[in-house]
Amino acid sequence: MPVRPALAAAAAAAAVLFAAAFPATPAKAERLTVFAAASLTDAMAAVEAGFEAATGHEVAVSLAGSSALARQIEAGAPADVFISANPGWMDELEAAGRLAPGTRVDLLRNALVLIAHGPGAAPVEIGPGLDLAARLGEGRLAMALVEAVPAGIYGKAALERLGLWEDVAPRVAQADNVRAALALVATGAAPYGIVYATDARAEDDVTAIGTFPAETHPPILYPAAAIAGAEGPAAAFLDYLAGPEARAAFEAEGFAVVAD
Repeated sequence: MPVRPALAAAAAAAAVLFAAAFPATPAKAERLTVFAAASLTDAMAAVEAGFEAATGHEVAVSLAGSSALARQIEAGAPADVFISANPGWMDELEAAGRLAPGTRVDLLRNALVLIAHGPGAAPVEIGPGLDLAARLGEGRLAMALVEAVPAGIYGKAALERLGLWEDVAPRVAQADNVRAALALVATGAAPYGIVYATDARAEDDVTAIGTFPAETHPPILYPAAAIAGAEGPAAAFLDYLAGPEARAAFEAEGFAVVAD
């Protein structure tokens, strides 16, 4: 995915600052493989560009649902760094001894929103009184996999807490990841969907019509860690994620950066 011009310029400028902070750039560039939640698609494009410009290393980013990525890592996929959209999948990898000790950090926060197809859709109040099933009619509610992908897990939890899940469950169209759910609404294949607030910002053909109250679902937290056995620039990349350059890229996409 191409980096937006303004964000690319910011990443290039940030690279100068990062290079000054980390002057000991290796003479030989190394390759780094990062597994990251699909909801990080746009932010990771800027982070990747900034880190490569600052260090000379090559970064390959694999984007998918956190559950799919965690399972690949458990199966031995050659990832160096993992950024998950919820702590649960990171917990599983840590329990299995797949994380490099002492590298796990809480990186970002997000919010959960109800989206509608098309720009300018009217806002709604999200609460127990929302008749979402009636709004759907014969249409579908697009969600990421509700038993595996974090956005789907959070969305189902919120609907259950509000007493809405039983009525809408038969109308849910489950997608492999949150960006796939977003695409269903953007193309009009589904009139409504539940995604992260940052995803809604990335698509012109949807409107975020309401935000789910934070108390209706577990906190949406993105942890990051190096994978056990990772060599080369994994530590430098984690340092970069915690620095001001990456912070600017994440905040530009609507993420809240977890305070130190």
